[in-house]
Formats: sequence, C-alpha cells, structure tokens
Amino acid sequence: MAAPDWFDLTFGRGGTGAVLIGRDGAVERTNPAFRDLIGTDRDPTGRPLGEILALSSDRIEQARTEAMRERRKVELWGVTLEPAQHDRRHTVDVELYPQSDGHGTVDGVLLVVHNRTGATEDIEDAARLFYQAFLHSTNPMELTDRDGYIVDVNPAFERIYGYRKEEVVGRRPNIVSSGKTARSTYTRMWKQLLDPNVGSWSGELVNRDRHGTDHPVLLAISAIRGPDGAITHFLGVAVDLTERRAWERAAIHSERLYSLGRLSAGVAHEINTPLANIMLIAESIRRRADDPWTQSRVDSLLTQAESAARIVRGLLDFARRPETRVGEVDLGSVVATATGFLRGKQSQDVDVDLVLPKQPVVIHGDKERIGEVIVNLLNNAYDAIEGRGHVTVRVSADEEWAHIRVSDTGTGIPPEVEVHLFEPFFTTKPEGKGTGLGLAICHGIVQSHGGTISVDSEVGRGTTFDVKLPILPPRTEPTTAPATPGPAPAGPGVSG
Repeated sequence: MAAPDWFDLTFGRGGTGAVLIGRDGAVERTNPAFRDLIGTDRDPTGRPLGEILALSSDRIEQARTEAMRERRKVELWGVTLEPAQHDRRHTVDVELYPQSDGHGTVDGVLLVVHNRTGATEDIEDAARLFYQAFLHSTNPMELTDRDGYIVDVNPAFERIYGYRKEEVVGRRPNIVSSGKTARSTYTRMWKQLLDPNVGSWSGELVNRDRHGTDHPVLLAISAIRGPDGAITHFLGVAVDLTERRAWERAAIHSERLYSLGRLSAGVAHEINTPLANIMLIAESIRRRADDPWTQSRVDSLLTQAESAARIVRGLLDFARRPETRVGEVDLGSVVATATGFLRGKQSQDVDVDLVLPKQPVVIHGDKERIGEVIVNLLNNAYDAIEGRGHVTVRVSADEEWAHIRVSDTGTGIPPEVEVHLFEPFFTTKPEGKGTGLGLAICHGIVQSHGGTISVDSEVGRGTTFDVKLPILPPRTEPTTAPATPGPAPAGPGVSG
C-alpha cells in the first residue's frame, strides 16, 4: 500500500496517533503522536504490530482482519495498550478504517488511536467504571446521604450482614450496630468527617448481622463533596476481620499452651519425687500399723496421693512432645478401634452408633495421637450422658477436609462454660474426677495436624465435637498396565 501524502497532512501534527498497516500486517507508516505513545524514537516501519505492543496486539489484529474482510470501520473502546519497550500502560480508543488501492481492492488498514489515559471527558463512562468497582468489591460498602441515611449498599454488604438492599436503603447504618462501640468513638468520627481539612475517618468497630453474629470490622469513611465544596454523601468501606481475629486467637492460645506446657513439665517433675516418697512411706506405715484407725487414715492419705499422681501424669501428658510417627492414617479404622475398645466398658443403657463412609478417609498424621483425641472425646460424651443416653460417632469427608463428629444426648454445655472448654485445667467434673487437661491436649494434637476442633452445644439437647483434619488425596491408579514388569510410576457508612 503506497503511503499517501494525506497521511502526513492529516496526522503529521496533533495528539491523535495514527498507523498505516499493510495487507501483510506490517506497519507502513506512523505519525509522531503514535511514536510518543509507545515511547520510542525508532521508526517501526516494516515490523508486525505484535513486536511493537506487549498487550492488546491480538485484539487489534482481530479487528484489523475484520475491517479488511467486511470492508467497514471497526471500533475498539477502552483498549489497554502496553508498548513492548516501555513499562507504562495506556487506555486508548481505536478506530480502524479499511484502505483501498486505485482498483478498489482493500490492501490495508488505518488505525486512529485516541489516548484516554487519565481522561475525564466522558463522565458517564467514568461513573460506570467506578460503580462497577463498587458492585464487585469483596468488602462491604455503603453510601449514605449527608444526613446519614443509606442510599446504596453493594452485594458484599448484603452477603456479610444478611440484609437485602431494599431492606436497608432509607435507613441508618445502625441497623448493623452491635451496641459495643463507645459513644466517644462516634464523637471523634463526626469531628474528623466534618472537618474540611480532614474529611475522613477510620477505625475498628464491631458490627452485627441479622442473625446476631458479631463481625469485627475495620471501617473507613470518606466525605464526598460537591463542586461547591459542601458535603453531599459519605462512603463507608469495611474490611471484615472475623477470620483474622479467629486466627489471632488461635495463635495466642497456642502460645499460651506451649508456655504452660513447659511450666507444667517442670512442676510435674519437681512434684513427682516427693509424691513418690510420700506414697512409699504411707505404704510402709500401713504394713506396720495394727490398729484400724491408723490404717484408715493411711488409706485416706494414699487415696489423696494417688489423686495427686493422676494430676501429675496429666501435666506430663499435656507437656510432652513425643516423637511423632507420621504416616497414612485411615480415620475409619482408628475411630472403629477406639469406639469398640470403650464400648464394652460402658453401661448397657448407653447406645453407641458408629457411622463410617464406604470409602477410606485417609489423612497424613500420627495414628496413636489421633486415637488419643477420639478416646478423650468419647469419654467426655459418656460422662455427659451419665450412664444413659445416645452417642453417635461419625466419620465423613469433603474434597479438602476429613471430619470426626462425636455427638451425645447429654445435658449440654452452657455458653459461659463453652468458651473455656479448651483451656488447660478447666473442668466441670467433680473434684478428683478430672484434671481439665483432656480437651486442651486434644486441641494441641489436632492443631499439630493442621486441623481444628470446635464444639456445638445446646443446654438440654446435647453436644457435638467436630474435629476437622486436612484430607490426603486418594492415589490415582495408572489407567494402563506397564509394558514391561516393574513398578508403576495442594455512622455515615457507620455501624458499630
């Protein structure tokens, strides 16, 4: 395609980029504005567009082919242009015009490139872009008017708080208030928002969804001003901290358990020696004493000493970090063994249901320690039903996690007790019946396997413990046998 004089006359000056591309896709002419756009002084004549642009060259090439084939103008809007030899991207609109020779044969395309980077001429397009960002944000967002009444909320707000948009528009954001935010926080908030030199506020609040669940959030509010500088709206953006706070609590709990374990080990070893001596002396006295009164007192002494020894053993179990024997563990087999072992030791009035999946549920872990968790949970369930009731042990799995659920029909656990269940030395059993270390040990074992343990209980209806462990993916067998014998080969915007 011959380079006509009109190209220089039309595009030689000005800020609109222009490129002539021949039938073979090679560049035949560029103007200074286009060379400035791609950040090069080098003449790109003779090179394919794909060598000049690192991004969007395929899209432009498809449009070029379409313009030549259909002999019509093709437009591309909002194209992201990235030159191959330059690290700055541009947003451009491209118009492609088919070019014909003197015989009417299409032999090329003219590209007219309008640089829209940072342009604000099209207010509607800019508004549409920002509203799409509002709708697709993963953080809950709310827009209120000057008086603090909700004008709009995004889908993330609806998902996290459980309210539909039509339920909250026209109401104040305190619809998700938990009542746990101090009044002084709102005072500081409004002072900063209404200050012309600040106009924003951020801080942590506790919101509450429609189901009564609290959500700690980091909330940032900005005042939106009109052309005259007066506030017209407020935009609130919240970051839900619920999961982060849960991990923080788990980390703190683990650190406390580790420190307490080290302390417990030292105390247990210090107590063991004098305790053993007390029991030896008491046994010696009982053998030599003839009168019943002395023997009964010695028996009481030995009973108390054995109780103390049991606590010391619990301390050592809690503190110990035994050498783990890690391997593939079939949870169904471990649960069946533990349940069968304890079933015969319980009352005939206790019904035990064992529900196992048809396929093996395999994890990577220590078989003995997982068995210890199951035995502890079963013993707790048996104690909860006090010799009469129903216990269900269920093993299941999804694509990522294996679950062991131990449920009982006991009296349930009050909420004020439930929050302390996994703390060392916390127990609701009578004195001498428990050390309060069983569930703390279970928590440590499960966490060391990369899992979690949780409890769901309702007073008068029973309790369910759920142990969640990362599942080991099933092995894939080869689809064909090897050819030769041998082995087969992871406020305004305010709540609070």
